[in-house]
Amino acid sequence: MERRKDAGHHFLYNKAYGQHILKNPVILNSIVDKAGIKSTDVVLEIGPGTGNLTMLMLEKAKNVVAVEIDPRMIGELTKRVHSSPHKHKFQLIQGDVLKIQLPFFDLCVANIPYQISSPLVFKLLSHRPIFRCAVLMFQREFAMRLVAKPGSEYYCRLSANVRLLAKVDHLMKVAKTNFKPPPKVESSVVRIEPVYPPPKINYREWDGLLRLCFSRKNKTLGAIFKKKNVVRMLEENYKIFASAKEAKQSEFDITNLGKEEKMVDVQDEDVKGMEDEQDQGEFKKKVVEVLQKENIGELRATKMDIDDFLLVLGIFNKEGIHFA
Repeated sequence: MERRKDAGHHFLYNKAYGQHILKNPVILNSIVDKAGIKSTDVVLEIGPGTGNLTMLMLEKAKNVVAVEIDPRMIGELTKRVHSSPHKHKFQLIQGDVLKIQLPFFDLCVANIPYQISSPLVFKLLSHRPIFRCAVLMFQREFAMRLVAKPGSEYYCRLSANVRLLAKVDHLMKVAKTNFKPPPKVESSVVRIEPVYPPPKINYREWDGLLRLCFSRKNKTLGAIFKKKNVVRMLEENYKIFASAKEAKQSEFDITNLGKEEKMVDVQDEDVKGMEDEQDQGEFKKKVVEVLQKENIGELRATKMDIDDFLLVLGIFNKEGIHFA
């Protein structure tokens, strides 16, 4: 914890919870304005801290539901809200936002603890019923990855997964001097609008494909898919699906898209050995034929948009080749 002077007394900010209180009223008001809060809206706030954003939203929303894990912050926030004429519109939930079941909400507006950014984004996107939009503060680099487009420096698996499920826009940059205590990095505010209806695909397969493609995102799909360990994995999946076509596939939780698990290990191998016909095997020939027949072997993950990934997924699935 770090001791800081706040509101006339000493207050301990807990670094484990990523507590950095946004203090600039101009930015606070701008966030609320950009959220477009209606008088009929239920707004979800995550990590409200001492309530700087909360108090502004209570003036506009039907209800504000705040989720806070720190009992000390809850004490500060409760005292502040109880002195407000809008206290009847406030609901507080104590707990870890990643572990609790979220209530109904129309909007999510929050200064997010940076260490939970990725899992929280996908928890929100998996929430039903689908909310209208979220206006969230993130670490600048994470925000740039969220909004990144194919071919840009920050485009990655996270970018593609989010673009599948939502439209994301960068709203504004926020300097670290606007926080108490100031974080070590700059921040950005983004707007996330979920796609409705959500795409009807096998998310387990989708995630398997993206993990494979982004394991070496600058290499061509042809180079990646010919690797021995990749061919071995695809062949194992092929045999499993071939022997159990009628088996019902288990549900895949969308929140898993946000997990930073180990990517598929695609190590560089001897190219000449890879091209040796005697070494390929029948299944590898099948994979190569699909890549060549559909002209997708030259695609690179770093420049592929959502339609490209869906195309590749559909082509291989049609041939009985699966990624999970």
